[in-house]
Amino acid sequence: MSLLDNIQSPADLSPLSIDQLDQLAEEIRERILQVVGQNGGHLTSNLGVTELTIALHRVFDFSKDRLLWDVGHQCYPHKLLTGRHERFDTLRQPGGVSGFPDIYESEYDLFNVGHAGTAIATAVGMAKADQILGNDRATVALVGDASIVNGVAFEGLNQAGLLKRQCLIVLNDNEWGIAPSQGAMAESLAKFRASNFYEDMKSRTKRMLPKLPLLGKPAFEMIAHLKEGIKATVSPGQVFESMGLQYVGPVDGHDIGHLVELLEMLKHAHHPVLLHVHTVKGKGCDWASAEPGKYHSPKPFAVESGKVVVKKSGGVSWTQAFAESLIELAEQEDRIFAMTAGMPDGTGLNLFADKFPDRCLDVGIAESCTIDMAAGMCKAGMKPVVAIYSTFLQRAFDQIFQEVVLQGLPVMFCLDRAGLVGSDGAVHHGFLDIAYLRSFPRMVLMAPIDEVELAASMKLGLTLDQPCAIRYPRDNVPAPVPDCPPFVLGKSRTLREGDEATLLCYGVTASHALAAAEMMSGEGVEVGVVAARFVKPMVEDMVRDALVGGRPVVTLEDHSVSGGFGSAVLETAQKLGLDASKLVRLGLPEDRFIAHGSRGGQLAECGLDATGIAATLMRLLEKSVTRLPADISTTSDKSVVSR
Repeated sequence: MSLLDNIQSPADLSPLSIDQLDQLAEEIRERILQVVGQNGGHLTSNLGVTELTIALHRVFDFSKDRLLWDVGHQCYPHKLLTGRHERFDTLRQPGGVSGFPDIYESEYDLFNVGHAGTAIATAVGMAKADQILGNDRATVALVGDASIVNGVAFEGLNQAGLLKRQCLIVLNDNEWGIAPSQGAMAESLAKFRASNFYEDMKSRTKRMLPKLPLLGKPAFEMIAHLKEGIKATVSPGQVFESMGLQYVGPVDGHDIGHLVELLEMLKHAHHPVLLHVHTVKGKGCDWASAEPGKYHSPKPFAVESGKVVVKKSGGVSWTQAFAESLIELAEQEDRIFAMTAGMPDGTGLNLFADKFPDRCLDVGIAESCTIDMAAGMCKAGMKPVVAIYSTFLQRAFDQIFQEVVLQGLPVMFCLDRAGLVGSDGAVHHGFLDIAYLRSFPRMVLMAPIDEVELAASMKLGLTLDQPCAIRYPRDNVPAPVPDCPPFVLGKSRTLREGDEATLLCYGVTASHALAAAEMMSGEGVEVGVVAARFVKPMVEDMVRDALVGGRPVVTLEDHSVSGGFGSAVLETAQKLGLDASKLVRLGLPEDRFIAHGSRGGQLAECGLDATGIAATLMRLLEKSVTRLPADISTTSDKSVVSR
């Protein structure tokens, strides 16, 4: 039996020797490679943080102490050590283990966390509360994948330096975020890693630590002496020390013995400490460490004859379609400048950067800064296109308001991963963007139904004298609907005629609506399908045409029913004095989160697949079911319907 098979909780690490812990690290890597190869998921970050996670659980008791994760996707070794090894095959599957810390899975997961930059401030809050309440608990924040450059992380550091008690911040410096680390801080860390002082300090620390019986004045005098040496180099420690934290490092994040010795000493510090740990993203797997960005979050894969074969689905993704359209537009307009916040591969801007390296910028995990830079570029005469995941854009709400909308600047936001995102689950669903963006004056909101409309909406967006946002999902683009009319501001598109009911669709829900209409036609019921294209400005003629006559109307959106497209249709109906008593909104639930799983399964859970839409229509029309799928009644029970 392997060592990992015997680990039911972190307490089982105590009797293991350092050599056995090294063996355990290799077993954890093998398990992660096996499961991520089977299910997909975050790979290289977890391979890199394995020894560090083992050392932390060996030294601290996180059933009592506090462990907070920054960028929660690096938690796989943690899950394997905290009682989830046997279920790890279900990673990111419906009803299975989440790919992120999950408070409903384990007492060892303190927060559901998928966004970056939050752990330090949260840790400071917990440390302060423990101090006030008299709790004797250690607090550790593990910061990784370049999230230290996030503004909230620095705000947290600023508060951490004021603590008068233990608080350990571990900076897992692997030179990468999802893409290579960006900015001056990243360059400073890189220079320090390359300096001779790194290896010299490591060897001196290893020699001296065993000679220190207990943490006390000699230990901290030693650290202070090392600190002075660090300050003589290009050390980032000067930044952290100036904020009131004791800086220790950098140390080898793959040397478990050294990590355990150092953590045993630092856990007794009665003041905040920042431990700088250097790890290799993709450690232990040659092909992963050679291309850590490529294998940051791969789809399922197999290794055949030493080569990695990623299982690809057919078709073109919305991300690829966006990148190709932006490249085509940039060839015609040299003022277009593309920007993202730490996600060049995920948004497709890596393809744009290959073509236009001087017209593309990855700002790093700093959404607020990205938006403000875009505003500055726009004010100075450029045409910035900001590509950010929907769930991450909400981190820059105030900057969108103050620096873009309030100034009337025509910045174009392209929101990848809008709606349900599949296996990443609740931490990454983009279910709020319509609700908060449509509240901004003069903001134009668009959602194309296919690749042709995506290109057309982007072309229109670049001609506007006001800000705009275009949303599209993490999915492949559907087959184009023929005879696409021009994409004109404030104009909808009729996709199918029908006189018994109308489906008003926003964005990608149109393909499911058309399939549902085909089902209904087989039942002898003809349903009209309209692509709204815009939620702001709302197409008043579309709303009037749908509601006049008293036919049932169903609005469809891959977004929360609260404050979304359907809500905007209802508001417009009230404004126009129309009877909306037969209007039903279909979308994501208002008061619960959709768990991780396949995107198709999530759409079905919300009643947004063709079967669910047809079931809602049959119920509204009080029609009996004859030839629709056998499970249609089950699906309709899961629909999220709001009047």
